[in-house]
Amino acid sequence: MSSPSRHRRPRLWPLYAGGFLGPFGGAVTNTMLPELAHGLGTDLTSASAAVTWYMLPFCFTLLVSGSLAQRWGRGRTIRGGYAVYLVASVVCILAQNLPAAATVPVFMAGRAVQGIGNAFTTPVLVSLLSEFVPAERLGRSLGVFASMQAAGQAFSPLVGGVAADTDYRFAFVVTGVAALVLGLVTPSGQAGSGRAGAPTNWRALANPRVAQSSTIAFAAQLSATGVTVLAALIATDRFGLSPTARGLVVAFYGVAGLVSGNLAGRLADTWGIRRFGILSLLLLGIAMALTGLVPWLALLVLLVGAIGAAGTASRILTNTLALRSTPENAGGATSVTMAVQFLGSAVVPVLLPLYAVTPLLATATAGGVSALGALVAALPVRPARPGSGR
Repeated sequence: MSSPSRHRRPRLWPLYAGGFLGPFGGAVTNTMLPELAHGLGTDLTSASAAVTWYMLPFCFTLLVSGSLAQRWGRGRTIRGGYAVYLVASVVCILAQNLPAAATVPVFMAGRAVQGIGNAFTTPVLVSLLSEFVPAERLGRSLGVFASMQAAGQAFSPLVGGVAADTDYRFAFVVTGVAALVLGLVTPSGQAGSGRAGAPTNWRALANPRVAQSSTIAFAAQLSATGVTVLAALIATDRFGLSPTARGLVVAFYGVAGLVSGNLAGRLADTWGIRRFGILSLLLLGIAMALTGLVPWLALLVLLVGAIGAAGTASRILTNTLALRSTPENAGGATSVTMAVQFLGSAVVPVLLPLYAVTPLLATATAGGVSALGALVAALPVRPARPGSGR
């Protein structure tokens, strides 16, 4: 007989809110670099390293965080990750009060520890969603989670700008308080996988299903992140927009992802997650390629929004494939897939030399990568033995 706790509906909103905090905390410094440099007593180049110091530890830790959560327990891992994130936020707040020689190193160390803390929350939150949500509603829940990630990416420039106008440390007060609250209210995993003390099966991750989910995630992320760079350049070079105006154009990427996430999840559950994901990747590729040709600003905004919606939808596919790829270490498969996904963001600068030749070459290349991701998603891969996905 099932225990009463199994029939108690878990709180899902903390899991979705955790999806918002990850990209929000990573990108919040992007619009405050001059003020950050002034506060730390350094130059703009040194201050811009705040993003790198966050992303590199985040990506490397992602390779192992999900698997370690299988051993430590998902609830314990998430709470520990938020505790680390909270401490790191406090370090970033206090760094300015240290002697000048220590200010920048301590601040960057705080950013690095923030990245590590986030690596122990984001992939584990996805695993918890798969545990709490019935299979027939998983696409819907992953769509909401992806939309909250898009929202974090969209609204971080706004909060960063407000903080820059007042005190840049306000942004880290926001992330610290958010980490504290989420650490207190996030539910733990209930039964089955992810219990403390469970052995970690690292070898199980070496399978073609993880390779497939990782490749698709890389392709989608490169294209989706590429538009935030290339569309900003096109907005300036072709339409003469100011920095604020081009920022609004790029922000439409995140807004569209936020608005469309729930609908995308419902469509994925109705049509089949794999089929819907392939269509999303193709839409992402076509819209990305057309961005280099736009003759009107309104069309550029429309395409940026389409890419935001398609990018959010593609995460439903990659997260689902990762979760189903390795039942004995679903958390590890999810974290590895996310690590490769964010590698796609890291290689976006390779598009800039192509843009210098012609914008169409850069956007078509990024769009072609997304189309290759759709091709990989269509390849038949033997399902995991304990159960197969759609």
